[in-house]
Amino acid sequence: MTVDKTPVGANAPTRGNSIVKVVFASLIGTSVEWYDFFLYGSAAALVFGKLFFPDSDPVTATLLSFGTYALGFVARPLGGIVFGHFGDRVGRKNMLVIALLMMGVATIAIGLLPTHATIGVAAPILLLVCRLVQGFAVGGEWGGAVLMASENGADQHRGFWASWPQGGVPLGNLLATGVLWVLQAVQSDDTFESWGWRIPFILSAVLVVIGLWVRLSLVESPVFAEAKAAMEETAERHLPLLSVIRSYPREVLVAMGMRLAENTSYYIFVTVVLTYVKTYLDADTGVILEALLIGAAIQFVAVPLVGALSDKVGRRPLYLVGAIGVGVWVWFFFGLVDSLSEPKVLLAVVVGLLFHTFMYAPQAAFFSELFGTSVRYTGASVGYQLGSILAGALAPIIAVALLGEVSEKNTTAVAIYVGITAVITVAAVLVATETRHTSLRHDRVLQAHDGATVAEPLDQAVDQALDRA
Repeated sequence: MTVDKTPVGANAPTRGNSIVKVVFASLIGTSVEWYDFFLYGSAAALVFGKLFFPDSDPVTATLLSFGTYALGFVARPLGGIVFGHFGDRVGRKNMLVIALLMMGVATIAIGLLPTHATIGVAAPILLLVCRLVQGFAVGGEWGGAVLMASENGADQHRGFWASWPQGGVPLGNLLATGVLWVLQAVQSDDTFESWGWRIPFILSAVLVVIGLWVRLSLVESPVFAEAKAAMEETAERHLPLLSVIRSYPREVLVAMGMRLAENTSYYIFVTVVLTYVKTYLDADTGVILEALLIGAAIQFVAVPLVGALSDKVGRRPLYLVGAIGVGVWVWFFFGLVDSLSEPKVLLAVVVGLLFHTFMYAPQAAFFSELFGTSVRYTGASVGYQLGSILAGALAPIIAVALLGEVSEKNTTAVAIYVGITAVITVAAVLVATETRHTSLRHDRVLQAHDGATVAEPLDQAVDQALDRA
């Protein structure tokens, strides 16, 4: 047996993958996934309550709509486990293609669903099924996308390259918000609620085809290829989830804690605010959609810049700035939105998203560096997606419940809620160690199999496997 043992580092070849090609494939696919995912959140805030839960009052209908939205998050850890299992055993590339296909089919199906007025209670049930498939697909998407970028890039620029898939979030949100903004500008409210809302969901088919075309041209990451060769030489069957539980329980908990403020604040700033303006302020959503559009564009530019900065100053300092920032800014956020002044609303959204970027941009490299190669897909995905349940899944529901009745909205309670998540995230970051100088060629699982010490790098485990062969 022969295995290519070329070191993976600053000057290593990528076996057919240029880093620009990998990053573009990760970015375009992630953008499609998040376009679909955020489109659902926006539609849940704007029309799903009325179309699928028409017998409830506006606030209750919105809560029910966000309930189906939240269940998509519940499916994400399962997606992370399943995709992570095969991604750590078979490879990253194939899992990314399957995730993109699943998301595309589920999103197009939502655009074709009959509403409650047509088929009654079956409508929200079918909506829920589609949402669960979306959540399952997103659960598998994130880990594979950031790992392909992380594992193909040079160590000293990992924060920069790994941050590009993170840019898929603002880009996907930009696309989803942009389509909704255009439709609401050219259609009446009645037309939009009647059939116009379906257009963005069906349009995702075009984006899916582009994403698949790019991703199918990739080859597997060299770091994973080395780990797979080493694992094939062990007598024990590789079960990534069990290995994560045994070898990386602390890292999973740290990742979950770091997700809380980042994920909660984001959904307050981009999803709950839609409901707040439409239901609680009884105002035209055009002003907030425009602010979200500009905010997403600015964040898309900011993500790789902050990612590059994390290569210079470290992941932890930037993450702390973001966590503390959102915990403070949320106290000003709703007051600025209440004004319905375009400059103030824009300021509220842009500053909120910039603080969020200080957490989200370095997160991909940070989480990748926490876990060894043979379990990296599973470990990073599980920590990331379990945190999403506690944060993003519950944030819209908790926030709307805390806001209370329309006539007596309680924004202070929402600010306290976000502040609590910020405190938890700050604690998690302080517990974590700085990973900026960590090589991705480390693996406690392989080291345990080969009798290696925790300090030994993965290439020594590969050497031992080759010697036995």
